[in-house]
Amino acid sequence: MTSHATPADLARALPHVLAAPKDGAPVEWLCFRPGFNQRTFPGRLTLTRAQGVPGERWTVAPWLRLANGAPDPRIQVSILPRRVMDAVWLDREGTPHPGDTIVCDLDTSHANLPVGTLLQAGTAVLRVSDVFNDACVKWKVRYGQAAKDWITAPGHPDLRLRGILCSVEQDGEVALGDRIRKLG
Repeated sequence: MTSHATPADLARALPHVLAAPKDGAPVEWLCFRPGFNQRTFPGRLTLTRAQGVPGERWTVAPWLRLANGAPDPRIQVSILPRRVMDAVWLDREGTPHPGDTIVCDLDTSHANLPVGTLLQAGTAVLRVSDVFNDACVKWKVRYGQAAKDWITAPGHPDLRLRGILCSVEQDGEVALGDRIRKLG
């Protein structure tokens, strides 16, 4: 049986989530997704403006496209706060990893990382997107209705509990242990 966090669990977790570091968070997880429901966890990833994470499904099956049908670069890389992941991903054996490119202990709120903020991720540079990550239906199935509702509850969208989406602005590599730093 899958275990899900309750609304009360998530309410109790919120102060801890909001106390996450504002900058300099080390990369704790990297996730590579070559296809739907496929995940590997490498020690290093290449990030490029042209392909996002080369070999990932973003290039062929993005969930958001530009008017011309091309993958929308604003969703090339996702960063999930570690404290949010810990609050919702309770069944680590029976439930898949959320699939975000980077997981780190970082405050991803709009107040801390406004749209357009540049982030150093290893030797790559990312730009915080204006696309709101509202948690897809898979998030609800995997982590429960309460986890989905938590993301969009009144006052919560600006907290960006589901993390941030980013475009790659400068090609480079990111590795486990690299720190995510604000550039401006």
